[in-house]
Amino acid sequence: MDERDGLSGIVPPCFPHNLHSTTFGKAKVESGVLLAERWIIAALRNRKFFSIEELNQAIRELRDRINRRPFRKREGSRTTQFTAVDKPALSPLPAERFDLSEWSRARVNIDYHISFDTNYYSVPYNLVQELVEVRATPTTIEIFHKSQRVASHLRPRGHGHAVTIADHRPRSHQAHLEWTPSRMVHWAQTIGPHTACLFERILADKPHPEMGCRSCLGIIRLADQYSPARVEAAPERALLSGACRYQSVKSILKNSLDVIPANTPPASPPSLPHDNIRGAEYFE
Repeated sequence: MDERDGLSGIVPPCFPHNLHSTTFGKAKVESGVLLAERWIIAALRNRKFFSIEELNQAIRELRDRINRRPFRKREGSRTTQFTAVDKPALSPLPAERFDLSEWSRARVNIDYHISFDTNYYSVPYNLVQELVEVRATPTTIEIFHKSQRVASHLRPRGHGHAVTIADHRPRSHQAHLEWTPSRMVHWAQTIGPHTACLFERILADKPHPEMGCRSCLGIIRLADQYSPARVEAAPERALLSGACRYQSVKSILKNSLDVIPANTPPASPPSLPHDNIRGAEYFE
């Protein structure tokens, strides 16, 4: 085999037609490129265009001229061949324009929503903590689990929006999903002042209420597993450490750090005597 072919290696004996079909197809493509360079690009090289529409119109005119040129060795032209052979076999175009899709993965949060592009989209509640695939187009968000579509949403404009379908919510958790920020703070006050303070801090630190509500809902659900006293002790430790997040409270309770007394910061040691240190008496 000659390397000038642009091909190298050995053709598998079980597919003897591969080399011929590949070379034939490549030659056809190269011939079409050469034709466009000679009869379109070369013809327009000295012209100036001031819009893409004007350029496309000039290309269409030259394209139609090429297609109408008679063949040299047989009757007809590219236009007649297209009309007789290709056009009858064509199917109608889709009713909707093709949308480019962006694919990604996301983990379903405890509030049955996934986070994508700074917005939140609901999925069926039984998929909590499951890994799902997200197909995003300019207008829609589709969510798939094990190759099955489980949710479809219109894509909102802006950031921080929560798009929720009521059917995705379990009946037993409807109360959680209808809670407003003020109702969450009121619930926290029934647990204790530290829990209420933590809720207020979480809601105030987030740029959008929906983001803070996710953390508050998580802490509310922790109250189903731990006693009110422990739930109150965990926010106290979280506030002291500055870790005002749901994950911090969850970790404190899981590792039983709430039962360990919080250490007060040690007093600063007395300064060592030195001739250059004047002391408070100097300024009296």
